[in-house]
Order: sequence, then C-alpha cells, then structure tokens
Amino acid sequence: MRRLRQLAQRTPPGRERYIDLLRALAITMVVLGHWGVTVIGYDNGRPAGHSALADLRWAWPLTWVAQVMPVFFLVGGYANAASLTSRRRRGGSATGWLVDRSARLIRPTTVLLLVLAAGAGIATLRGADAAQVREVIWFATIPLWFLVAYVAVVALTPPMYALHRRFGLAVPVVLVALVALGDLGRLLGPAVLADGNYLLGWLAVHQVGFAWYDAARPDTRAGHAAPRGLFRRRLPLSGRAGAVLLGGGLVALVLLTVAGPYPVAMLHVPGERLDNAAPPSLALMAAAAAQLGLILLLRRPAGRWLRRSGPWQAVLAVNAVVLTLFLWHLTAAVLLVGLLDALGVLPTPPVGSAAWWAWRVPWLLALAAVAGRAGRRLRPGRGPDPPPGRDRPGRRREAAAARRAGPRRVRGRARRPAAEQPHAQRGTGAAGPARPGAGGVPGRGGSAAAAQVRTGPAGLMVTPRSRRGSRRPGSPGPPGPRPR
Repeated sequence: MRRLRQLAQRTPPGRERYIDLLRALAITMVVLGHWGVTVIGYDNGRPAGHSALADLRWAWPLTWVAQVMPVFFLVGGYANAASLTSRRRRGGSATGWLVDRSARLIRPTTVLLLVLAAGAGIATLRGADAAQVREVIWFATIPLWFLVAYVAVVALTPPMYALHRRFGLAVPVVLVALVALGDLGRLLGPAVLADGNYLLGWLAVHQVGFAWYDAARPDTRAGHAAPRGLFRRRLPLSGRAGAVLLGGGLVALVLLTVAGPYPVAMLHVPGERLDNAAPPSLALMAAAAAQLGLILLLRRPAGRWLRRSGPWQAVLAVNAVVLTLFLWHLTAAVLLVGLLDALGVLPTPPVGSAAWWAWRVPWLLALAAVAGRAGRRLRPGRGPDPPPGRDRPGRRREAAAARRAGPRRVRGRARRPAAEQPHAQRGTGAAGPARPGAGGVPGRGGSAAAAQVRTGPAGLMVTPRSRRGSRRPGSPGPPGPRPR
C-alpha cells in the first residue's frame, strides 16, 4: 500500500489516467465474464463446460458492452504509439522497440505454456484420458488467441503508425470497408474472403488508438496546418463527438443485427450462422464505434474522479497484476473444478435456475481466491515479469552504450544530461513521455523513479519500481557538457 501511495503521488499531472482505467475495466470484465457465463456439468461422468449464452438469449444485447476486445485494441493503439514515439525520441530503433515489446508478452505466455505442458505430461503419466487432457489444455489456453492477434498488431505498429501520420483517420475507414468486404464473403461466398478480418478488424480499432494519442500530444495539437476531414490525425475528444459516435454506432448496430443478417450477440454463441468476434464483423465495428462514443462521453468525469488518490491507487493495483490475471484466470477455473470434483461437491444446477444464479456468487469468490493465490506466486519479481527494481534489457543496453559514448550530439550540438532536459521525466513505455497530455510516467530523469511501465495485453502494466538506481531530485546527473 505504501508503494501504491508513493506511485500515485508521483504520477505526472499530464498522464492520461483514463487509459489505465479502461484497461483495468476491460480485463476485469473479460475475467468476470468468462467465469460468470461458464456452465459446468458432467459428460459421461467427467466434468465438462460450455457457455451459458446459448440459454440466456435475453442477455445477448448486454454483449454490446461486455464484448471489450475493441477497448483492448483501442488502448493498445494509444499505448503502442506513445511507446514507439518515446523510443524514437531517445534515438532507439523500431526493431529494438518491437523486440522489447514482444518479449514482454512472450515471456509470461511461455511460462503459462510450460506449466500447462508439465501438467498435461504428469496427468498423462498418471493415466488420465488423453481426450480429457486435450480439452482441459484447450480451455486453459483460450486467452492466448487474443495474444496472437495482438502480437501481430504490435508487429505492424511502425508501418501502420507511419500510415496514420500520412493519411490519418482514412486508414481505419478503409480497414472497416475491407472488413465489410470480408463479411460479404461469409454471407455470399467465398468464405475465404473473411479470413483477413482476423487482422483487419483489430487493426482498424488499433488505428483509432493512434488518433487518440495524437490528440493528446501537445506538439500535434499545436499544428497550424493540421489536415481536416478523414485525413485528420487527431481523434475528436469532445462530448459532442462522443454523442455522435454513440448514437451512430447504436443505430448501425440495430440495423445490422435486428434488420440485418448479423447475430445480436457480440460473443460466440453455438448454433449461430455468423460469429461477430471470430473473425471481427462489421457489426462488431459498429459496436466498437458505440463503445468509443461512450468512452469519450465519460472521459472528463472519469478523469476528475481519477485525480483522487483512492480510485487511482485501485487502478494502479489492478494494472500491476493485469497480465498475470488475464493469462491464468481460466487455469484457475480448471483447478477449482478439479478440486470440487475430487471432493465430490461440484454443483451442477441447470442454467438460469435460481440455484444456478445463487451459485454465481460463491463461484466467483472461490475463483478470485484461487486466481489471487496464483497471482501472488506469479507477481512481478517472482514469475514471468522481471523484478520491479530492474529495467528492461533493452533500456539497460541503451544506458550502458550512452555511458560508454559520453555526451551525444544531436543536430550538431551536444545533448544535455537527462537531469537538465526540459522534459527529464521520460516515459518508459506505453504511456509515452511525461509531458502535459502525453500520459507519461516518472522515469529515471530529474526525479526519483517511481514506476515501470510494462505492457499487458492491451497496453500498459504499471508496477512499483525499487529505489535502487534512482536519484533524488537535484542530485547530479550523468556526465555531460555544462549548460551554456
């Protein structure tokens, strides 16, 4: 708690805290949604699970809000644009940025796969049925399908951000048009045309995140000849823009699902002709537009609320374990089901019955307890994430190279030490530089380091950083030329 308070107190005033809140809410909704709609029963004497959505048709419109994958990619676009811009500003390359960015997702994912592989091997050696082992592993690795799409989008960030700087909001418009073309293939044939939607749909939402980041950057807001119309690079953040997006998205969504051929549910429902999420459909793009409108409408009041210490500390606490929670939440469900089945106390009430709804509360609490225990064992410093007091390998290499090279020259003049830079609090990751509106975090510049920004599935994870290696305000900076 003390570190969270310190981190909250040292958060730069220009940080876009709303991005952190959206990420925390999105992952929390995914976890609770997966846990809440899971139906456990017995098939040939063995536990089996499926989704309750097929039996809860009245809940299908609720998926217009509960389907938060667009929020993941929206926040990820903001985070990746900020991180890439910050890396290039420090003289880094897009290749180095991509290696560091991908490693922060691949390392914890590798830990999950190794643990599941070891568990499958032990179960097989003990005589478990091979089909049941495969089913359990498939269920536990469901979160990884998102990471595949997200890693692909991250890999395309440098060229796609260049396209955004050139063509602005016209890029996501073209991508949505291609999604519609793919949907025609699903409806009329050939269905192979829709395969590209797995990438095109999420790229479209990711591009909108670029536009949000550019709207928050002071240097882009100050441009005198900013493009207009579809070629504008900055996302309108006003309440009026939010109302237009919310209203237009809802109208399009109703037309596409009620009068059109698309299912009402934005999540997979067995037996439906189309799946709006796999691959992303035009209806899901309409839902994303409506969600973006709601997000913009709530941006100002949420920003004021997050200025309070308590809510902001809660957001920081959730984001500190966000990737671990996302990766392991279905593994926690497998463990709990196995334990209750072994004890002979696994409830299997019919979906929608009073007993089923009553079982939701202890079911969620028990899963939270199992996931919390796993989270403590796999929290940063004890599992897939590096210890909070250490920096990324890429950052350490850059710092060592800078010390060996001495003061660098930029456009003919010596670069001043970090402590003398106008914006010494450099962003260390997804939230970008610590400048007004840029959403940065404390760095190792002119103030004591308070946080390390690390990516989760959609962007950042903020974890407390050790004081080792940090400097107090006013302490001597690295060797360099004296200020003139």
